[in-house]
Amino acid sequence: MKALVLSGGSGTRLRPFSYSMPKQLIPVANTPVLVHVLRNIRELGITEIGVVVGDRAPEIEAVVGDGSRFGASVTYLRQDAPRGLAHTVAVARDFLGDDDFVMYLGDIMLPDGIVAAADEFAARRPAAQVVVHKVADPRAFGVVELGTDGEVQRLVEKPEDPRSDLALCGVYFFTSAVHEAVAAIPPSPRGELEITDAVQWLVTAGADVRAHLYDGYWKDTGRVEDVLECNRHLLGRLDRLVSGHVDAESELIGEVVVEPGARIVRSRITGPVIVGAGSIVQDSQLGPYTSVGRDCVVTGSRLADSIALDGASVTGIAGLRHSLIGRSASVGAVTEEGDHVRLVVGDHTRVEVAA
Repeated sequence: MKALVLSGGSGTRLRPFSYSMPKQLIPVANTPVLVHVLRNIRELGITEIGVVVGDRAPEIEAVVGDGSRFGASVTYLRQDAPRGLAHTVAVARDFLGDDDFVMYLGDIMLPDGIVAAADEFAARRPAAQVVVHKVADPRAFGVVELGTDGEVQRLVEKPEDPRSDLALCGVYFFTSAVHEAVAAIPPSPRGELEITDAVQWLVTAGADVRAHLYDGYWKDTGRVEDVLECNRHLLGRLDRLVSGHVDAESELIGEVVVEPGARIVRSRITGPVIVGAGSIVQDSQLGPYTSVGRDCVVTGSRLADSIALDGASVTGIAGLRHSLIGRSASVGAVTEEGDHVRLVVGDHTRVEVAA
């Protein structure tokens, strides 16, 4: 089996961050979402991975490389413009050959893994198998309707009156039968080749199409709020590991990770918290549920339920919560009286708030 990972989307819902970095590289628990995805794929024993990229290809390649650090071989497949998920299958046709493959969106988090789904696909080997998750309000998702034997009968995109609470998760398993479906479907009204249309084509043609119910944690990291929620969830799984320097005047409470080269000086850290390599936290309070990237500086501040990306600095802020601070961004205080502040700060910006 091979894998096809989609990393070419523009990420409009994650602006301003997606102006300066691919949305798939947003870090969750100090690890890019795309790296979490590749680790899940490697758990399946897959070593041949195709990564579909667009204009941000150099940044994706800089992080993923040739795949050797994951124990895999990565082939980059260029999509000239966002033309739909099914179009990526056409782009990858030569790479995929006639092999079975898993198609995995590069901006979703399934931290409990998809091994059970892969095992189910291998055991039954339907033409297609979609991974679904029960949701409270299916109207915002692609919805799958099942028959009495668990077979997929219909896929409906964002139905006004859903007949099912099973939402598509963004992971699909296919045999080579999907290539005929992709070649047969027309573009949707928005001008794209939709993977749901390709799966529906298989259903209509009488092919065996199944659904696997994923009951673990699932999050589409398409919005800032989703990234922060996912960060909280993953930090909740932390184990304490202190490799950096913590001075005698500092206190670490609970599950705290201090990476090599990081320094904690006269500060109180309440886990779960990660402080990335080379970062300095001084005269500050961090946590809970906070990730500080590499080479950051936090001085005289309180930071909770937030993410600071690599190279960010926060100085003199008394209460910063529910915030996502971009790479090399600088958040500093001015002298006017202030209160808790929430920020969504893009890369290489500078913000001053009341101290």
